[in-house]
Amino acid sequence: MEISVGVIIIMTIYAGIAHLDALSTQLGLFTQLFAGAIMGLLMGDLRTGLTIGATLQIMQLGIATYGGASIPDFLSGAIIGTALGIKSGDVSLGLTSGAIVGTLLLQIDVFARMINVFWKHRADAAADRGDAKGVDMANICGSVTWALSRAIPVCIGLILVSVAGDLSNIAQVIPKFIMDGLRFAATILPAMGLAILLRYLPLKKFFPFFILGFVIMAYAGSIFNILSLSLIGLAIAAIYLMFTKKGFGAKNSETEVEVDG
Repeated sequence: MEISVGVIIIMTIYAGIAHLDALSTQLGLFTQLFAGAIMGLLMGDLRTGLTIGATLQIMQLGIATYGGASIPDFLSGAIIGTALGIKSGDVSLGLTSGAIVGTLLLQIDVFARMINVFWKHRADAAADRGDAKGVDMANICGSVTWALSRAIPVCIGLILVSVAGDLSNIAQVIPKFIMDGLRFAATILPAMGLAILLRYLPLKKFFPFFILGFVIMAYAGSIFNILSLSLIGLAIAAIYLMFTKKGFGAKNSETEVEVDG
């Protein structure tokens, strides 16, 4: 599957807009699942896009840019990884490549923040002069810098994947020990992301629900789809809230007090 110029342009623009979405409106465009799905849809392989995007989404769990800290850019990794995975026909290669690209682009985030310090000073200087338009222009330039910090690497990455030629036999060209390492990383990294998330969840209090969800997913996953499993989880959460002090139980207690009085 070749990557057309139109697809490269669309995903370049998308990468910039999605990064701004992560910093402002948060409509969901910044998620790795969304990015992988769009890339997969444009290349005619939605399944691979969802697989790579969802796995990178799990790897992103538990990681946040607290205090302005830079984190791996798995959004761009999902786009480039999906393109590489579809063109090569190797999902593991695309997934691991996406993780590597996301980690390398962490340095681009640092560079973009350094540039935005310049625009910050320009905005401060305009504010001291009482120049409202100057403040607005500095903020706009800062937003453009953020967008380009993701759009340019994604554009370059997609161009490199596009001109790389036939990648269907890339697994045979790469030494076996490297491919084994890539497959191992593709397996272990999502588990690490989920472990980080579980570290901050109140499992000691809600461990029965965790066990129940695991059993349903492990043994009934072939019967239920993701939508039905989500609805089951929603129903269980609603039942729990009904019988807690903040829900159904609190109303019953008030009624019993009134009857006794």
